[in-house]
Amino acid sequence: MPSEPEAFEVTFVFPDGSARTIPVGREEHIWDAAFAAGITLPAMCHQGYCLTCAAKLEDGGEVDQTDSLVYYSADAESGFVLLCTGKPRSDLRLRTHQQKEMRQFRKQRKLIAPYSWTEE
Repeated sequence: MPSEPEAFEVTFVFPDGSARTIPVGREEHIWDAAFAAGITLPAMCHQGYCLTCAAKLEDGGEVDQTDSLVYYSADAESGFVLLCTGKPRSDLRLRTHQQKEMRQFRKQRKLIAPYSWTEE
């Protein structure tokens, strides 16, 4: 039986279209790895609740969100992830700064969608 990889390649796609790829350990929160690599991403609660750190998967992939206070199967099915509490389980390509989109997605489904500090 093959062993699980210790780290995965995570590519962040920023609002300006630029991208950066870093390794993220399988037991490391994606936001923390980005911060350690000098990547500035929005975050507020660091508990997987406020949606400030929301990103969207591009090209599929798997993220462990069990550390999140509030995360729904609908979030996963639609490709939304919370970077502050998400751990990679595959290589990932993530569109960052998706807090407004995730909040709107949840509101449409009558799911918890707390205010994010970056909301207009």
